[in-house]
Amino acid sequence: MNYPHKFKQLIISAALSCLALSAHAEINLGEVAMMANDAETSPIPQGLVVGGVSLAYNARYEGQANQVWLIPGFIYFGEQLMFLGDRARYYLHKDQNLGVYAYGRVRVGNLNPADTPELAGMKKRQWQLEGGVGANWITPYAMITARVASDITGTSNGQEALLWADFPLVRDRLLIMPGMGVMWRSSNMANYYFGGVSAAEASATRAQHDTGATLSPMAALITSYRFNKNWLGMAVLNIEHFDADIANSPIVQHQNEFTFLAGVGYTW
Repeated sequence: MNYPHKFKQLIISAALSCLALSAHAEINLGEVAMMANDAETSPIPQGLVVGGVSLAYNARYEGQANQVWLIPGFIYFGEQLMFLGDRARYYLHKDQNLGVYAYGRVRVGNLNPADTPELAGMKKRQWQLEGGVGANWITPYAMITARVASDITGTSNGQEALLWADFPLVRDRLLIMPGMGVMWRSSNMANYYFGGVSAAEASATRAQHDTGATLSPMAALITSYRFNKNWLGMAVLNIEHFDADIANSPIVQHQNEFTFLAGVGYTW
């Protein structure tokens, strides 16, 4: 049997699963990269982590059902490179107080009118590749993150910017990190992926809707625990309070989007 080939297929399948989930739930894990180290008790280890996660979220659009997924996957925290399924960053500079990085993400289309009758007549949202830059600044009280990114494939021609503050507490093997911030999205980005309805998509039961540029507050709680040298667990709760122009879209179900992730991983 060709075990290397089957292992390669499993890795590719896991990566694609992570990409598919990214279309439905916004979750910000990248800032833990600044705390990764190779100590055997570190709650954020350097290197490859292979495992499985359970991910639950409330669906964004009308006709879509809330979802719970169980998926295999892997993440990687290197000295300069970080990979988290649908996104990656490469640190151009990194010291004890400041990190500057290049950022890339694949955003998968999150609306398909063939899936639900409520969305019939809408245009299918396609995937896009995003690129940008960001920085982490560690202060005595918080870790501040600023990031900007833009569509580079011409799908939405949109941009987004994040301003975020994390408050990490590390106690030996345990990390507890609450955080909060705001996400700005350009009119093109918000209309394409967050509730815009063009004139061609409007119907008798679905009014035309222009979100314009939007600003949404977000909050998260990240916890990680290192059971031993090889095994760790992580749980993440993320909440986004949609800008009113997103929440008032005739195709958006709710004003608050919740995402919960819990996983176990193995590292060498």
